Amino acid sequence: MFRILVALLLACSVPFADAATATTGVAFVHGTGSQTNAFNDYWQPTMVNTVRQGLVNQNNYVVVNCDLNQYMWDSRAAGCVAGQLSSFISSHGITDLVVITHSNGGNVIRWILSNPTYDSRYPGIISKIRWVNALAPSSAGTPLANAVIAGNVFENALGWLLGYQSDAVRQQQTSWMAVYNQNNLYGTAGRPALPKGFWDVIGTDVDSAVWDPDSYCGGYTLNVGLEITQAWLSSCSDGFIECSSAAAAGSVWFYDTARTAGREPLSHNQSRRACFGLETILRNDL
Repeated sequence: MFRILVALLLACSVPFADAATATTGVAFVHGTGSQTNAFNDYWQPTMVNTVRQGLVNQNNYVVVNCDLNQYMWDSRAAGCVAGQLSSFISSHGITDLVVITHSNGGNVIRWILSNPTYDSRYPGIISKIRWVNALAPSSAGTPLANAVIAGNVFENALGWLLGYQSDAVRQQQTSWMAVYNQNNLYGTAGRPALPKGFWDVIGTDVDSAVWDPDSYCGGYTLNVGLEITQAWLSSCSDGFIECSSAAAAGSVWFYDTARTAGREPLSHNQSRRACFGLETILRNDL
């Protein structure tokens, strides 16, 4: 209900003529990893194509491909994201941008929102953003990153998930994110608010029973892996991000089972895929 009220207030604050001529676009910003084809490999076509159906002009979308194995402020991370968003805004005449991001992508977007003077492109991007839909953001890091960097048994077991000891994984250690949240990023408790809404979608559990068809959405093998890693996290987690981390920045939009079809939980992998109606929720949000 609070999110609906915010949307109404935003609509009322824009002159009718501007609202009628607004050009809305949507941008998909992936999480940790170096992507060259995030449309197919990270989000998959059903997710992207369903979401963009909510646009008046369904061609007004961009799927970012950057090297998010780097620290969030790196030119290959936030710099790359800023470049692709700026080009998209300019080439499509976007005046109203909804950003959909996942996992560590939320930290990169928060860096942009929190540091408008760091890059000359940031203010223009910020001015166009309506709000950010952050799917399972790692806003307070994850204990799994701690374990990978420590070099213990997790390093090999979680290489498929985290990409080993990349700078992005170092960044997502819980102690490191605490420092960034206190000094470099906005939106967490005790810090200034972000200039635009940052709305969290939080995954609370992982299903991987071989007899359960729901366990196969997004890839059964990945869900099995997340079921295993969940044993080292709090009881409320998506197999990679604890609920407290996903809710640490901005505002909670919803916990998975409150909105998903069949009240199904979203594993960390499923929260970037067309699983249990998530794609329709995001489409309708546009």
